[in-house]
Amino acid sequence: MKANDEKLVKQRIRERYKGVSEDILDVIPAKPREDFYKPETIKRVAVYARVSTDDANQTSSYELQKNHYEDMVRRKENWQLVDIYADEGISGTSLQHRDSFIRMINDCKAGKIDIIVTKSVSRFARNIMDCIGYVRQLKAADPPVGVFFETENIFTLDENSEMSLSFIATLAQEESHSKSEIMNASIEMRFRRGIFLTPPLLGYDKDENGDLVINEEEAKTVRLIFFSYLYGYSAQKIADALTELERLTKRGNEVWSAGSVLQILTNERYCGDVLARKTFTPNYLNHKSKKNKHDRNQYRQQDHHEAIISRDDYFAVQKMIRNAKYGNKGYFPEIRVIQDGILHGYVTVHPKWAGFTVDDYYEASAQINNGQIPSRPLEIQLKKGSFDLSGYQLVRTPFISMYGQPILSVSTTILSFNKSCISKLPDADHIELLVLPGKGMLAVRKAPAGSHNAILWRKANNGEHVPRLISGTAFLPTLYSLFGWNSDHQYKLSGTVHSKDGETVLLFNSREAVLLYEDISIESADQGVEVSPRKKRRRKGKAFPSDWANSFGEEYYTSQGTFRALEPDGSDWQAYKQGSVYSKGSDINVTTPQKAAENIKQILTDMGVSDD
Repeated sequence: MKANDEKLVKQRIRERYKGVSEDILDVIPAKPREDFYKPETIKRVAVYARVSTDDANQTSSYELQKNHYEDMVRRKENWQLVDIYADEGISGTSLQHRDSFIRMINDCKAGKIDIIVTKSVSRFARNIMDCIGYVRQLKAADPPVGVFFETENIFTLDENSEMSLSFIATLAQEESHSKSEIMNASIEMRFRRGIFLTPPLLGYDKDENGDLVINEEEAKTVRLIFFSYLYGYSAQKIADALTELERLTKRGNEVWSAGSVLQILTNERYCGDVLARKTFTPNYLNHKSKKNKHDRNQYRQQDHHEAIISRDDYFAVQKMIRNAKYGNKGYFPEIRVIQDGILHGYVTVHPKWAGFTVDDYYEASAQINNGQIPSRPLEIQLKKGSFDLSGYQLVRTPFISMYGQPILSVSTTILSFNKSCISKLPDADHIELLVLPGKGMLAVRKAPAGSHNAILWRKANNGEHVPRLISGTAFLPTLYSLFGWNSDHQYKLSGTVHSKDGETVLLFNSREAVLLYEDISIESADQGVEVSPRKKRRRKGKAFPSDWANSFGEEYYTSQGTFRALEPDGSDWQAYKQGSVYSKGSDINVTTPQKAAENIKQILTDMGVSDD
């Protein structure tokens, strides 16, 4: 029965599709399409021309295109020229900066244009998405706007034009890709051979070989900028002074900005070096440059040309600029290494200084001890009747919860002391942090008067002192690297207190740090039942190093030797002794603020500026 029904349905379909007689069907013919070459009505025509560079030699190309299309429109019956839209010195792979192209499209949307004439698909757009996208937009307009590509003889209002256009647009885009790759390869080969690009630079001219030579008049401005910054002036104050002095930029502008001053201060060419490929263009279609963070090869050549500023002063300025981001302005950053006393070899740190690396702290500590990280062998002296604790372990402080124990919590951005830490140094509003590289020790002491390393660590609250959160965005990542910590986590350290002669030091051992992690526990009577997020309870969990599994702590005497507080005579305690400034190699030759002031005065005199 079912088979018979299916046969009946098929039969009815066949009968329906036999159609009706043409004698009883009236056909209303469509309006014939106008011949593009011989239109019957007036057509408003726009011409689009583009040359890829604004070089003077390209002017002839533009003028030829302009004259050609003016003659072409004039010869066509019923064609009227609306305008010639031209972009000079603009790439076709992006619409960025193609102002004339965008203006032409807007005129099309406003109904001012019927036909666009251009030389080729590559002149219109080398980006296939832009090309096909705009052609479709124009075709869908009311009335539709057609684009005629002369070289390819394609008119987009023809029904069969899109396939040909898509194919040719793809080839045009790929041609741009190939040119981009060839250009990048050419630049790479130039850089590998030390052939660098030398754009116009204040303070320098180019000789007949294209090499940089100092322009002494312009160099005065450059030196004035660097010495002023070393003296302690901000980039904005320097810019204001240069504007008032009517000193000219390389482009001849008299008005300076902080940004233009910083561009000079951060340009390595002023110390005679060249660093090639600071930025690169990852996408040839949008031409957006990106800072090169080791994504592409870079090439540096020292002493490439004569320097205006010493290399010592240049790198000192770079440190000052980095530190200025964290509020440290007006002085050259410094770290100090303790040469004597119980903190011998410890290096001062400041959580707002970003100019120093892990290597700097190691080298600073090693600087005072013939290149070796200071350490002192532990001598065990037992008095008569004393127990020999050799072979015994001192239980690690994280395993013991004691009332009043100093606790330090650390993240990559914040330092946080507990109230017990504050109470151990009752007369200290400001503290200094010190590290002993290689040993993983962190010390806290009262900051000496006038210390640039001083940190405000407490505040008043209802008549008592409470800890203050310390921001350390600049330094703490370096601290994490020094201690070998995971930057994704927070850490908690239990401290010990050491006092003598009225001087107190808090000591924290990074090797006994406890890792803190977020533990999400679920409160539910039934296991395996999905629980609402509101019923999830968040808390901090603790994680201990795996190598602690088989021991309670360090050997007793080794642990005591970590902090050399058991000296028989105690003659070298001196816990508050001021350290000496660490000078990294050429930092010794950095221009001092006093010398910078003298140089500024001499430069202004050479410029003809009076002392008034």
